[in-house]
Amino acid sequence: MTEHDGDGAHVSTGTTGESGETGPNGHNGEAAEQAIPELVIISGMSGAGRSTAAKCLEDLGWFVVDNLPPALIPTMVELGARSQGNVARIAVVVDVRGRRFFDNLRESLADLDAKEVTRRIVFLESSDDALVRRFESVRRPHPLQGDGRITDGIAAERDLLRELRGDADLVIDTSSLNVHELRAKMDAQFAGDDEPQLRATVMSFGYKYGLPVDADLVVDCRFLPNPHWVPELRPFTGLNEEVSGYVFNQPGAKEFLDQYTELLQLIAAGYRREGKRYVTIAVGCTGGKHRSVAMSEKLAARLSSEGVETVLVHRDMGRE
Repeated sequence: MTEHDGDGAHVSTGTTGESGETGPNGHNGEAAEQAIPELVIISGMSGAGRSTAAKCLEDLGWFVVDNLPPALIPTMVELGARSQGNVARIAVVVDVRGRRFFDNLRESLADLDAKEVTRRIVFLESSDDALVRRFESVRRPHPLQGDGRITDGIAAERDLLRELRGDADLVIDTSSLNVHELRAKMDAQFAGDDEPQLRATVMSFGYKYGLPVDADLVVDCRFLPNPHWVPELRPFTGLNEEVSGYVFNQPGAKEFLDQYTELLQLIAAGYRREGKRYVTIAVGCTGGKHRSVAMSEKLAARLSSEGVETVLVHRDMGRE
């Protein structure tokens, strides 16, 4: 397969202006031109990690479509071209379960080549032994085994995919890879010069309402004096300047914020190495109204200033 350089690839809408005049190529010179998205086709053996590879590209900002019939790939690219730059990179996952799989795929690839779409094929494979172990561990049949054994399905699929494997731009053997190692290989190929960034959700909460079930890290602010017992501060929340000032004037509050931020830098680096892209940091106090809110606001601001994409949520602040 020849990979095309799509730096200058564009498609025109082909509509005419109000005067009906067209340019020398039959198109209106003022017709909007739209950039064709970059395309990656993910395929390979069932159980070899197609979903993990797709999820990795999704975390890197790609628009991912799973189990797309090959005949619809050009349509998906065309729709992306109409998105005004909102969909610049598309990844589609295809497998052999669809009828006329290779006929439709060849037709789609020929269509893409005619439009000079930058495309790559990523093929994931694994040894028979590794695939059998994976299917047995999840207690699911191979999609092509029919009434036979798992090994029969694997052999049939490998034979069907032989030509596609030969056309692939990138072949990854996942026989001895875990999920994190596969993600690292995908990052190395598609992350570019920028290291994939961690996305953080900082959530304040009240312990009396229970721990957030999706928390990766839990911060306990109950070591600080509670503004609830200060009558003039009780009606307010940690968003109030007086409450925040009271919290951070307590011994250890600023030091805790500084040192925990440093600790998060160490944790974030480890998460990225292990392929983890999302983290929820739950910051708690008794009622989730004063201390945890004030600390969450400062912590989220610190993370944002260091380039971490951060979402701030106050789960229990409005509760009585």
